[in-house]
Amino acid sequence: MQELVSIKVDENTLKKMKNFYSASIVQNDGEYIYFCAKISDLVITGYSGKKATKTVTFLGDGALHEAKIWDEKAELYKTKEQPKGEWLCLENQIGSDEVGVGDFLLPMIVCAAFVRSKDLKILKEYGVTDSKKISDKDILQIGEALSKKFFVSKLTLPNEKYNEMIAKGENLNSLKAKMHNRALLNLYKQFPDTKNIFVDQFVKPETYFKYLNDANEPQIRNITFRTKGESYYPCVALGSVIARYSFLKEKEKLEAKYKMKFPFGAGSQVDSFSKQFISKYGLIEFNKIAKKNFANYSEVISRL
Repeated sequence: MQELVSIKVDENTLKKMKNFYSASIVQNDGEYIYFCAKISDLVITGYSGKKATKTVTFLGDGALHEAKIWDEKAELYKTKEQPKGEWLCLENQIGSDEVGVGDFLLPMIVCAAFVRSKDLKILKEYGVTDSKKISDKDILQIGEALSKKFFVSKLTLPNEKYNEMIAKGENLNSLKAKMHNRALLNLYKQFPDTKNIFVDQFVKPETYFKYLNDANEPQIRNITFRTKGESYYPCVALGSVIARYSFLKEKEKLEAKYKMKFPFGAGSQVDSFSKQFISKYGLIEFNKIAKKNFANYSEVISRL
């Protein structure tokens, strides 16, 4: 297993690194890639982007030693070896997964990913499996790099918009179906020759397509549905990881905005948090962050 290290740097350091490795620069036309250098079996990739903090990955022999030149606290990312023969499809493919469905206070996110057969080695090096099998700490470490290395389509449904759609007659699964279809469609338009399309099944296929009732929205039809699809198809696994990464970043944004630690799920700790939130920010603001069709909502409101 190759060494993998990911560090965060500021823009000035990123520029210094590009200059430092200028003699070893190799061509890489990937989106958001600021520079890519290769020294023997070590590949160093710096990523640009709108954020002030940039990501640089070191992959290969001596990755940790090289990374420590720039960050003394750099650590190896411990990848998880994929069991041999786990994937059921190794050809070019598009697949999608979602997160946030059972979270009262956090948004729902659907992510579709395009994976080529030649990309499977990269997924293995990053230890990509179902996001539920990877710690949030590890997902935060690899998520940004993966989202920039691969073609993905990510849709985020904030709870305020979620409530509006529910009020118009949608339900949880109909929203999921529409979001999956749109995310898949976005990638299929870019790669129309893709024959393998997978969705982590959450309803029967006939119900899924029944929910796609917008005559103006094209439908992706040649789909293979499978429960726990992230365990069988690398594109769904990648979609799962990036969806979780995006979900964690959205949680961070909410926590920074409200200066409170948001809980996951819909358990008793969520009810306790909700009461504290309302006490601090009021019911109008609470209605922007909560899924109002959850039982938690009526429980919390009844005790005000």
